Amino acid sequence: MDYFAYKNKKLYCEDVNLQEIVEECGTPTYVYSKKTLERHVDVYKNAFKSHKNLICFSVKSLSNISILELINKKGCGFDVVSGGELKRALHAGADPKKIIFSGVGKSHDEILMGIKYEILSFNIESESEIKRIEEIASSENKVANVAIRFNPEVDSGGHEYIKTGRKGDKFGISSEESVLKIAKYIYKSNHLKLVGLACHIGSQILDLQSYKLTAKNIKDLSFKIKDLGNELDFLDLGGGLGIPYEQDDTPSPQDLISIIEEELKDMEERIILEPGRSISGNAGILLTKVEYIKDNFLIVDAAMNDLLRPALYKAKHDVWSLKEDDSNSKAWIIAGPVCESSDIIAKDIHTNAGEGDTLAIKTAGAYGFVMSSNYNSRMRSAEVLVDGKEFNIVRTRETFEDLIKNEIDLND
Repeated sequence: MDYFAYKNKKLYCEDVNLQEIVEECGTPTYVYSKKTLERHVDVYKNAFKSHKNLICFSVKSLSNISILELINKKGCGFDVVSGGELKRALHAGADPKKIIFSGVGKSHDEILMGIKYEILSFNIESESEIKRIEEIASSENKVANVAIRFNPEVDSGGHEYIKTGRKGDKFGISSEESVLKIAKYIYKSNHLKLVGLACHIGSQILDLQSYKLTAKNIKDLSFKIKDLGNELDFLDLGGGLGIPYEQDDTPSPQDLISIIEEELKDMEERIILEPGRSISGNAGILLTKVEYIKDNFLIVDAAMNDLLRPALYKAKHDVWSLKEDDSNSKAWIIAGPVCESSDIIAKDIHTNAGEGDTLAIKTAGAYGFVMSSNYNSRMRSAEVLVDGKEFNIVRTRETFEDLIKNEIDLND
């Protein structure tokens, strides 16, 4: 559920007419609904039977500081995949004991930062990584908390690029033999503590049986790890729950958690989930203006540099006009101005929008602004957070000065 709807034939976010945001902020502009974000967090938290379980929001899906502050106040932890994301979470007031650091290529400085802040866990993804973490922890005379990320050999996800839980994927550790070898190594180390077992099978997952199988696999492997003498604090099943981009039939967080809790009902460890898209996805839209009509194209001022998903994944987003009027509508291809043939935002969109009208690209809150770039020397868009009848700019639109500020002019 989200809080974008037509009222008197005009599109609103909560109680704000989106045309007001266009007039003040221009386009392209990302707009997020505070009420939608909070509702989605509450749905996850309330679905758990035990209060000890933890939701760690996936920062990579939407990393604006104001959004992270909002989610932090709701009691969530954070899943980060870079030093920059770790700094963002801390800047937003996050408790380090609620931060999990994932990712296959953690640098020396990123690991050092995590150790100094005593984060909940590094989700380790290779034997080399565990030795590097141990070395850095030893140099700091600290004990680093770690969890082993394994691949449960579950083929799931909405696109080949977002499947992450199979043997042969770059993420996690595929061999059970290697997992147990690492667990033995950690048990003997003076500077490492094994606190969890983790996995992540993909993104935009619609089949809950994938999670059921994953929960069974993580439970079975946890017994073998504990038989080596380790005690585990948590079992982390990652995120990846799918959401409706068009008319998809998608499961709910309640459905997901019910299946996981049933499979893990006899386990003492707390459950950690890392949702991102299912919290932020339909909490955001991208506003864009129609610049030109050409044949069956609506040429808009948002492009693949603003919203990469359609070009990268062939992802589909529904598009609404700010004016509810289906009279004389026809099917259009929504295309951006970037000089790439792949700069197509959506196809077969029925609307009667004309030049100068504004469109709302739906379900753009996840992997929207965070994947944007300055390709074609385009300035990145503004971000706006709506709260009831009010809205606030939470990221100003970039200027040309922003674009070149880190470049060095050798003629100066």
